[in-house]
Amino acid sequence: MFAAYANRLWFNIMVTAMAPMIWGSTYIVTTEFLPPSRPFTAALLRALPAGLALIAFCRVLPQRADSGRLLILSVLNIGAFQALLFVAAYRLPGGLAAVVAAMGPLLMMAVTWGMDRVKPSVWAVLAGMLGIVGMGALLFSPSMKWDWLGGLAALAGTLFMTLGTFLTKRWKLNLPVLALTGWQLLLGGLMLAPFAYFVDAPLPVLSTMQLSAYAYLCVAGALLAYALWFRGVVRLPSVAVTSLGLLSPLTAVVLGWVFLGQSLSTLSWLGFSLVLGSVFAVQWFNARVSASQ
Repeated sequence: MFAAYANRLWFNIMVTAMAPMIWGSTYIVTTEFLPPSRPFTAALLRALPAGLALIAFCRVLPQRADSGRLLILSVLNIGAFQALLFVAAYRLPGGLAAVVAAMGPLLMMAVTWGMDRVKPSVWAVLAGMLGIVGMGALLFSPSMKWDWLGGLAALAGTLFMTLGTFLTKRWKLNLPVLALTGWQLLLGGLMLAPFAYFVDAPLPVLSTMQLSAYAYLCVAGALLAYALWFRGVVRLPSVAVTSLGLLSPLTAVVLGWVFLGQSLSTLSWLGFSLVLGSVFAVQWFNARVSASQ
């Protein structure tokens, strides 16, 4: 009985882990194949068509009583998070942004402790801190310059996504996972539309490769990845899900090393190992807690 539960738990962890790994490919697709300097357009074209496709497929309307909560989740998980993410990306070096984002597991532990009175174990906190140290060793450079607005945007974006993940699990809206994903992508995409229109330059005539890149970000980066992510949010502890988000920058680093020839120092590989160890440790601690309940 216990073995079956453990196998199901780790299967859900591995399925959920696919979402941040897909998101990790966003960087190389954006920098190598998309028109430059149009971040909000990319976010809009990633979210909105995927939301429309999922809603058309599911044909499930949210209950009126859930509409307010659904709107809040759409702001936290898609609209505000994507906007703040791109503000941070433009004002901070990628390494600093990733280090700030690595605070997600610790923030989730704090939110869970404050809202549900579930005190994290010392080992889980240490594992979360290990992830921040590892991310710093992997991506941080002495030449990087700090920008306070970019730092606040990165921290706010991480906090918003943390709250969105926590509230998605707590509220348990009466929607199937695919419909829940679709409505959040649709509403969040609509929130991004003004930024794409007023901030970004108009799109040029797109090549076949650029169209394919936008399609990949929509189908894989939004439709598939967010469906897997929210599936995991429903089935796994919130801290465990947030910790898996660290796999996104790890994937980006590996893809840059394999396809772009980006070099990694010994310190970088040490940081990579620390972050991976942190993710596994958080999953293991939460699996033990779930099994004992």
